Amino acid sequence: MTDTAALADEFDSWFAPDTGAATTESIPTIAPATLDAREISAWFGDHKVLDRVSLTMPAGRVTALIGPSGCGKSTFLRTLNRMHELVPSASLAGEVLLDDVDIYDASRRITEARRQIGMVFQKPNPFPAMSIADNVLAGLALTGIKLDKGAKTDLVEETLTKAGLWNEVKDRLRQAGGGLSGGQQQRLCIARSLAVRPRVLLMDEPCSALDPTSTRRIEQTITELAQDVTVVIVTHNMQQAQRVSDRCAFFLAEAGTPGAIVEHGPTEAMFGSPQDARTADYVNGRFG
Repeated sequence: MTDTAALADEFDSWFAPDTGAATTESIPTIAPATLDAREISAWFGDHKVLDRVSLTMPAGRVTALIGPSGCGKSTFLRTLNRMHELVPSASLAGEVLLDDVDIYDASRRITEARRQIGMVFQKPNPFPAMSIADNVLAGLALTGIKLDKGAKTDLVEETLTKAGLWNEVKDRLRQAGGGLSGGQQQRLCIARSLAVRPRVLLMDEPCSALDPTSTRRIEQTITELAQDVTVVIVTHNMQQAQRVSDRCAFFLAEAGTPGAIVEHGPTEAMFGSPQDARTADYVNGRFG
């Protein structure tokens, strides 16, 4: 049996009748956290892609990372929950503080960092053969959280509601997640991330492959989520950055230099009265 098949069997068993042997735990509601990147530099082999990037992403706010392709936005995003180090040639310098605790500290478990700082990718990636409900609950096994059947049922409804998907799927929770539309699959992935109660949610161009209607629904979801979780989103859509974010950071890599932040601040100021001419040119579509 493959590992994937074994996981699928395990997730299916979560909805089997309770035997009384399972441990029941509650998942506490956790407040959103401030994420503070300090002097982050990143490499792939000998190639430096980020140079001393510092940025504070306030708790309960949406921070948008903007800038042309190849300036290090997605790499920076992946340093925020230790995904950058998954690349064999990758290395990093600097600190990422989650409410003043460095997630790269040797005493910190990588699994705990990723539980508290979730990730939604550019392309929706639900487990296609698993049901909608099992997709939502998939992260519980990986983080060692055990719930009884009633708690699982409540969690599925809660997270799908937060992701703006409950009313569309509540009558077909046992159907395969791969049968949903692209926009619904992306919201299912958001619900899956929310199920383990992250304090921060990272989103790497979550709407780039979606139609305008699905994009609007995801944007509405992001706005609603900000009261429960800190959101950091990479986007190339300037109108989207204006619509969903409270703060923006403009990244740029010029003439072969590593990516760095040119300017950051409240979104209204970044678009209405930027301090750097390069920021003004970018947000007004004059390059990039």
